[in-house]
Amino acid sequence: MDLSLSPSVSDTVCVLWGCELNDTQRKAVFEIAEDLLEHQFFIRTMCLGAEASKEMHVVEVQDRVGECCKPVPIATLHPMCQPMVSFSGFELIPPVIFNLRSGQGPLFISGQHLTLVEEEEEEEEEEKKKEEEEEKVFSSTPPLDHSGLQ
Repeated sequence: MDLSLSPSVSDTVCVLWGCELNDTQRKAVFEIAEDLLEHQFFIRTMCLGAEASKEMHVVEVQDRVGECCKPVPIATLHPMCQPMVSFSGFELIPPVIFNLRSGQGPLFISGQHLTLVEEEEEEEEEEKKKEEEEEKVFSSTPPLDHSGLQ
């Protein structure tokens, strides 16, 4: 998705995110603060570390944590034949849980978190500021003296 062409998006904040899954840290969670902004999370790459064991490593993901959502396997990596996988446009809705279902790792996950600020909100704020400035100008202007006009 090319955000530069989107007419409703005026400001985008992009933050890179990453984690390591291994035999002691089998789960990682990406969470966001509760706010009224739109958040997008994209998985970019998953790769095995150089010291990864020679076994299958299965990673599963779950977004929007809830009772009805089940973890889904999204990558199977092996150091001999597929040590890395890249994703293009794989968007998840936070919060996102990554789980190393099988294998000992280390396995590294990188992602990108985008926070979108809509133009409408900014326009409303700018209009309010302009109105406040106009009110200040009118309230600070002395009244006209019409007594000499007869």
